[in-house]
Amino acid sequence: MTEERHPFKRSRRAAEVRGFGIDKTALAADAVRSDWPVLRMENLDTDLPLPPEAVPETISALDHPASNSWLPFTGDMDLRAAISEFTEQRTGRRYDPASEIVVTSGGTSAILDVLLATVDPGDEVLLTDPTYAGIVNRVRLAGGVPKLVPYRVEDGEWRLDLEAFAAAAAAKPAIAVLMSPSMPSGATLNSQEWDAVAAALVEHDVPLLYDAAMERLLFDDRPLVHPVTLPGMAERTVIVGSLSKEHRMIGWRVGWVAGPAELVESVGWMHVYNTTMPTALSRFPAAAVLRGDQAHVAECVADLQARRDLILDALQGWPVVKPGGGWSLLIDAIALGTTPPELSQALLADAAIAATPMLGWGGEVADRHVRLVFSAESQERLATLPDRFAGTRLEAYGSSPRTARA
Repeated sequence: MTEERHPFKRSRRAAEVRGFGIDKTALAADAVRSDWPVLRMENLDTDLPLPPEAVPETISALDHPASNSWLPFTGDMDLRAAISEFTEQRTGRRYDPASEIVVTSGGTSAILDVLLATVDPGDEVLLTDPTYAGIVNRVRLAGGVPKLVPYRVEDGEWRLDLEAFAAAAAAKPAIAVLMSPSMPSGATLNSQEWDAVAAALVEHDVPLLYDAAMERLLFDDRPLVHPVTLPGMAERTVIVGSLSKEHRMIGWRVGWVAGPAELVESVGWMHVYNTTMPTALSRFPAAAVLRGDQAHVAECVADLQARRDLILDALQGWPVVKPGGGWSLLIDAIALGTTPPELSQALLADAAIAATPMLGWGGEVADRHVRLVFSAESQERLATLPDRFAGTRLEAYGSSPRTARA
């Protein structure tokens, strides 16, 4: 029997896009048979409660004819106004809802729209190592070339290599992409790092795409430092926001872009010809949540920090990098004398823990690590980690202190 051939060629763009391992880890976790219920730590789902307005406003929106409309293509004007108000509270800068804000189908959709509007084939895009694989591959989809600046481990936490960042900025990339707290590492930029980043971007006239999706998910009372507030940065920063992390509204698919009008007009057309419209049903609950009491965010941050600390206690002696915020943390598999795929397999086989290898999530730094997500597992379930390790090969990893290398 001969193999059937098809006439479709594979584009160079498609050949450069790589998988990110979450799907394979999830399938393996689905097939596990264990005395322990599987800890689903491979994906950024969450069991944290929704904002109080989310469900009631969504239900009431079902009766609105506008909830089943194509229009407006770039987002409901009242939702854009709510985004403007929400952003102004954090930055002191007002973005015009009519000309400086576009609503998108989630934050990563917004990132792709910005990249399509600013990056030509072959352009370098400055990213950190590690970076969420969904961002790395969207750079490739836009025809860009990832230029990676490493995070280093200092005193058990992630610190951006500022010399490498300045050198990368001097090479004049089309745009820099930064997130703080960052996925997947939980790295946070402190005020000194933001000052150095801003100085390099201003000196070399490089624009910034700032992914603000996790900006309030900060641990240990770290302050929010917003790049738009720094000298010379307001005019060179485009903000991508989302309700999926800070507000835990993953399924509503609400993201946005806020920035200079000329850029946002181009971003709007990228959005229209890619997805046509944002999710219409979500416009009413999204506006209500953004205008609502934000106390629920601090409550979720406290829960996430407690979950992080449970994991860090259980992994004493492991080469784990303490995240300053976000939903996940990384284990250095190479420092354990193994590889990320092998460590992922051991965690699943021995302790029923689904964790994703970070291959393809950056470069040399990412490729050493396995990610544990703690947004979808309760403190009670995470407290079982020491018992899960007991009597397995994993127990030996914590027997002597190690230092994560990056």
